[in-house]
Amino acid sequence: MTRALYPGTFDPVTLGHLDLIERALRVFDSLVVAVSENPSKRPLFSHVERLALLREVTRDLPNLEVVGFSGLLVNLIRDQQADLLIKGLRAVSDFEYELQMALTNRKLDPRVETAFLMPSEKYTYLSSTIVKEVSSLGGDVSPLVPAVVERALREKFSKHD
Repeated sequence: MTRALYPGTFDPVTLGHLDLIERALRVFDSLVVAVSENPSKRPLFSHVERLALLREVTRDLPNLEVVGFSGLLVNLIRDQQADLLIKGLRAVSDFEYELQMALTNRKLDPRVETAFLMPSEKYTYLSSTIVKEVSSLGGDVSPLVPAVVERALREKFSKHD
């Protein structure tokens, strides 16, 4: 049984994230999606909200668990008894950063391996940052995120008006 771990901020979860989750589930026996409480980022959605949204949009997927975490990723991998990390690569610009992270994780724990997956071509441009910007300006994000996330974004930005 191969258990993979897909970490991220997921602020908010997009159809690109879901595409990667579904791809990983086709390759690995089980998947842990880990929502980071990264103190260096200022997320739009709270950690609890991001966990709830991810759990909602993945509730029908088999062999998947959504967990929250803070701290070092190598500790989470060990705690979750995961065999490897999954990271998404949309463009060459993602690769440089993710390669540095993969090598750092391996330096911290030589057992940590990272597998890079590419999303469907239709999601290579998509990021949570773009989704938040479009939504904040009143744009239609329905082709970019699950319906529950679209509603949450509308609600979040209607409070800022």
